[in-house]
Amino acid sequence: MQPVNTKLAPEAIGTYSQAIKCGETVYLSGQIPLDPVTMQLCSEDIKLQITQVLENLSAVCEAAGGSLAHIVKLNVYLTDLRHFPLINEAMSRYFAAPYPARAAIGVSALPRGAQVEMDGIMVLSAK
Repeated sequence: MQPVNTKLAPEAIGTYSQAIKCGETVYLSGQIPLDPVTMQLCSEDIKLQITQVLENLSAVCEAAGGSLAHIVKLNVYLTDLRHFPLINEAMSRYFAAPYPARAAIGVSALPRGAQVEMDGIMVLSAK
């Protein structure tokens, strides 16, 4: 088991690693739309928050030796499920078929007042 850390994504704001690599599998911790430099929410705009989350996930994937293309399972947490179409729109820019398996979960609140969070599982031999 090996922790994965990068300065290109927000540092952990608790007792967890950005990701854990176990063999060819990487378990990606949840990313919220924090700017990795300021550690503040990037914006109140949900579209910009979704983009920041995907950029943060991408940075952690790359630090682990992969890319978003290696994600086999993606979990999306939204404080307002009406924003779900925006997730599909953003994913069409960041992912290509075959798309990862995915769950979208409505939650009442997320850390730091974020409107979206994503975590996932990446398999380095998957692409």
